[in-house]
Amino acid sequence: MTEDARTQALAEIAFCESILAKGGLSVLSETLAGVTSLSAFAHYPEGDVYDPASQAQWYYHCHPAEEGVAEHGHFHCFVRPEGPNGPIHHLVAVGVDAEGRLLRLFTVNQWVVGDDWLDAGELAPLLTRFDMQMPRPNYLVNRWLTAVLVAYEAEITELIHARDRALAAHGGADVRDDRALEVLSEHVIS
Repeated sequence: MTEDARTQALAEIAFCESILAKGGLSVLSETLAGVTSLSAFAHYPEGDVYDPASQAQWYYHCHPAEEGVAEHGHFHCFVRPEGPNGPIHHLVAVGVDAEGRLLRLFTVNQWVVGDDWLDAGELAPLLTRFDMQMPRPNYLVNRWLTAVLVAYEAEITELIHARDRALAAHGGADVRDDRALEVLSEHVIS
C-alpha cells in the first residue's frame, strides 16, 4: 500500500465520521439503528452484511459490559473468496467505543469465530478483497469500515503474522481450539 492510499483512507474515515456527526449519528448508532434491546454476542445486523461483488462480510457484536473497559464492541471482518456458501476467513476485528470511535484492531483464535483457517501467508493477501460497497445497513458505515482496513493494512498484516506466531509459541495440535487463547494480537489506535 502506498502512503497516498493510506492518506486517502484516513481522509475517508474522517469524512464518513463527519457526515454522520452532522446528523448526531455515529458508525455505532447507525450499525445499531432500530435495535431496541442489545444482546451480548448477537450479530448486528442480523444475518451479517455481505457484498457479493467483493465477497467481503462483517458483523458487529459486543460482550457483557465490564467496569473500566472503553470498548463497546467490535466489527468482525471476513472474506469469502469462493462466494456466500464457500469458506469464510476472519481478517480482523475492529473495536470501537460507545461513541463509535476506533479504539483497536485485533485478531482472534479460530474457536472465537469458527472460520475456515488460513495461515498468515495465505490470509494477509486477502485483505485487499475487503471492500464493502453496499447500501445497507448504512453506506457510510460500510465505507468507513472499508477505509479502516485500507488505512491500517500494514498493521493488520502484521497482526495476522503475530497471530500465527502467538499460536506457534503455544504449540499443540489443538491450539486453535484452546479457550485460554482468545485475542492473539492487538494494535491500539492512538
